[in-house]
Formats: sequence, C-alpha cells, structure tokens
Amino acid sequence: MYARAFKRGYQAGVSGKSKDSCPLDQPESRQEWLNGWREGRTDNWEGMTGVSGIHRLAANGTT
Repeated sequence: MYARAFKRGYQAGVSGKSKDSCPLDQPESRQEWLNGWREGRTDNWEGMTGVSGIHRLAANGTT
C-alpha cells in the first residue's frame, strides 16, 4: 500500500504536478506519496523525465 502511494507520488512529481494534488488523506500514506513526489521532482529537475524516470523508479524496486 505504501509502495503504491510512493510510486504514484513519484509519477506526479516527475511529471511536474504540484504536491497539493496528493489525493490521499491518511497521514502515513500521504507521507509516502509526498516522499515519492519529492524524489520525482528532483529527478524532473535533473532531466530524468519520461522513460528515464520510469527506469529509475524500477531500479529502486518500487514498481
């Protein structure tokens, strides 16, 4: 459940969405989503968008 929240947050972050777009209400799940979002935003800023971002997510074992 938390891995799924992280993955969705990562996908939102790497695609440039705002952290305010988090759809989760439960604090633990929301925190995992935000952790994924932060990592996704960092990858977005470093140019790892599209396929490279997905490959990085898979390399971290969160697919």
